Amino acid sequence: MDKGILIVDDAQLNREILSDMLSDEYNVFEAENGEKALRVLERKAADIHLVLLDLNMPGMDGFEVLRHMEKGGLLELIPVIVISAEQANETIERAYEMGVSDYISRPFDMVVVRRRVANTIALYEKQRKLEDMVIDQLYKNERDTRLMVLILSHIVEFRNGESGSHILHIYVLTKMLLERLSEVSDKYSLSPSEISLISIASALHDIGKITVPSSILNKPGRLTSEEFEIMKQHALRGAEMLKSLELYQSERLVEISYSICRWHHERYDGSGYPDGLVGDDIPIAAQVVAIADVYDALTSVRCYKLAVPHDMAMQMIIRGECGAFNPLILKCLEDIAPYITERIEQNEILKRDDMEIKALAESVLSEAHIKTVRTIH
Repeated sequence: MDKGILIVDDAQLNREILSDMLSDEYNVFEAENGEKALRVLERKAADIHLVLLDLNMPGMDGFEVLRHMEKGGLLELIPVIVISAEQANETIERAYEMGVSDYISRPFDMVVVRRRVANTIALYEKQRKLEDMVIDQLYKNERDTRLMVLILSHIVEFRNGESGSHILHIYVLTKMLLERLSEVSDKYSLSPSEISLISIASALHDIGKITVPSSILNKPGRLTSEEFEIMKQHALRGAEMLKSLELYQSERLVEISYSICRWHHERYDGSGYPDGLVGDDIPIAAQVVAIADVYDALTSVRCYKLAVPHDMAMQMIIRGECGAFNPLILKCLEDIAPYITERIEQNEILKRDDMEIKALAESVLSEAHIKTVRTIH
């Protein structure tokens, strides 16, 4: 008997009847009111596979128990069957709307109770296995996508005569900025999956440099005006490469990558290139990657310059010496400033463990509205 059932009913006789029906197959826990039920769930949630819940109880009634379970995320994990003599349609409908799996009326029929309990537990177990399969597939897709993007972006970086660590730095900075932005504002609707996609897509920001001659890419001195105009074309060339993927234009990763490639050199006041976009006409993904790119360019050694210290780079960006940026993102940059160096040194992208990626998969599942089936007919 490795499965547990919690019986919640203020009537001792009802608890005894249900316990006698089920105790030969399940570990039975009992609670005489809503408060005790929640305490049992707090201590024994991992051992409880189903709750049999009375609605009409003194103090905290069954509906309040359901609200607490929903708030704590327990209804996603533990199914609830209502046990009640209440026959009013509005009460039954309300219970289903709050997430119960089934409704058993008193007096109890042992065959009905045992069968519905078994079916509900079995259904939840099958649904969890299905969700695990979906999560595993999402995890694999996330891992494979990230790997391929990194390979391609490293090719660009090495051709550019730069360290492949630039891609890692942009990823880390982009992710840090987006996470902070999502904390301080809901203006840009940055879900965990959106943050992940933008961070991954950031690796392709300079893919268009494949088309720029090596003599210009790796020139140790200042570029001439003609050479700089050729260099600037990498933004459009990268966007055109992604635009040519006609079969995948509806893919969110491609959409984000396109906006980053084309507009990561735009500036908030319209002084950037290639399109001179102003303010939030610049997609938020491109705005964030732009700041990350500037910061890493300043603090890294290049064939034409030495690295600038972190504090000096921060001052240069905040003072507008590298162009105008979204004030909200600049504030986020200041907020994360004390942690940037440490996070970059950790090369976080190489150390993302399975737990983080699976958490992302859970988020994607939630956004896709893949929910546990709660109703049994």
